[in-house]
Amino acid sequence: MKNFRNNRNPRSFAHPWQKPKPQRAFPSHPNPRRTNETRSSDPAEQAFFAGTAIDPAPRFRLEDGSKELTMRAMDLVAPIGMGQRGLIVAPPGSGKTTFLKHICQAISRSHPEVKLYCLLIDERPEEVTDFKRAVPGEVRSSSSDESYDHHIQTADDLMHQAFREAGAGANVVVVVDSLTRLARVHNAERRSSGRTLSGGMDARALEMPRRIFGAARKIENGGSLTILATILVETGSRMDEVIFEEFKGTGNMEIYLSREISSRRIFPAIDIARSGTRKEELLLASDEIGPVRSLRRVLADLGRVEAAQALVAALEKHSTNHELLASL
Repeated sequence: MKNFRNNRNPRSFAHPWQKPKPQRAFPSHPNPRRTNETRSSDPAEQAFFAGTAIDPAPRFRLEDGSKELTMRAMDLVAPIGMGQRGLIVAPPGSGKTTFLKHICQAISRSHPEVKLYCLLIDERPEEVTDFKRAVPGEVRSSSSDESYDHHIQTADDLMHQAFREAGAGANVVVVVDSLTRLARVHNAERRSSGRTLSGGMDARALEMPRRIFGAARKIENGGSLTILATILVETGSRMDEVIFEEFKGTGNMEIYLSREISSRRIFPAIDIARSGTRKEELLLASDEIGPVRSLRRVLADLGRVEAAQALVAALEKHSTNHELLASL
């Protein structure tokens, strides 16, 4: 009995017909501190996280890389700067995938020096293929036929690469689709902390997704990491609503897509009143601030659908945003 208790290899006592359990390629319950441990061993990651975070700048001019009305609307409603932490809130059927493709295409064309990555988690395989063919950046994916371990490892590998490149002075953009599915994966793969939130979400399951999203920043006299992540709403899942509530307000730019607007075949289907960028005056040119605010005040007096229709009509009337703002 003494030898049995002291033996540290309980597999040696398995029945002779019982096969040993195969070792998993990745830990089934990732250590929430693993990211800190890994980044501390790399000088470039150390430089990234040790740097002084400042407000996002300069601005990505999406209009310069795309003539899509969606990108022109983004420049007016919610401009994006280098180092932005942007949340794209999207119900099913709101045109989320097309919206992301347009953003990636515009950034790639207007800022070819930027390192652009797309992280697709738990998407359908055919959608992954379509995204890879449509987007000029590097697409890292773990489709719905892959294991949860593979989902986590794919996201982990890409983010550490982004940390290193931004720490070395590069401007990096990571588009994540979706933060909701990434949070679901972490919830399924971690041991229970003993505290469960509404919808079956473990209280600590959101720790790693929050760290990933929160890593976006502009480093003073250094590089930047811009993260634009989608989050799903109106799915009928209580867990998805909990995830949304946890991330709401954590970004410094939010875009709300509307199923009501998209069902009218109005694109971009942006809920203008709810969308915007914090400290947008730091990204807009001095002669743009006044006209943009005037435009928003006019649109704020309209309903959600009417405001979207009015913005689309104004964009179609003028060939550039500069012309549109000059007319106000």
